Amino acid sequence: MATTEKPVMVVGIDESEHSIYALEWSLDHFFAPCAPNFPFNLVVVHAKPTATSTIGFAGPGAAEVLRYVDVDLKKIGARVLEKAKEICCSKSVKDVILEVVEGDARNVLCDAVEKHHASILVVGSHGYGAVKRAVLGSVSDYCTHHAHCSVMIVKRPKIKH
Repeated sequence: MATTEKPVMVVGIDESEHSIYALEWSLDHFFAPCAPNFPFNLVVVHAKPTATSTIGFAGPGAAEVLRYVDVDLKKIGARVLEKAKEICCSKSVKDVILEVVEGDARNVLCDAVEKHHASILVVGSHGYGAVKRAVLGSVSDYCTHHAHCSVMIVKRPKIKH
């Protein structure tokens, strides 16, 4: 009898509230503790930017600054994954793969989809308007056009005052 592997869900996460919400929403809707067998294997991926892409300058002393920036980026990555691990454990999801991959988030997430043969990619939406999206680029927009799987963009509900 052949065993069938569960499909893989990749969730992209950074330090934003939007990506944390997307992870929590995914866990609440697809990894309910009352269900004995979760429908997906879960992979949580954080894209760590390169130090040079973060500061974008060169000159005397740049190498020293780059070292400090890289150390800070590694600490942020570790914090993000620790937070993701805590959230998964609080929702009784213990079998999760956590990864930090250096590079642009758009490419890192699309590569993670390929690497893990994911069926679905989940990303949060920052809710940028058209101008900010055009200037900053949209990870979710890029992934919907380039990832070789379904892409779910999770939006945080607007808080009413």
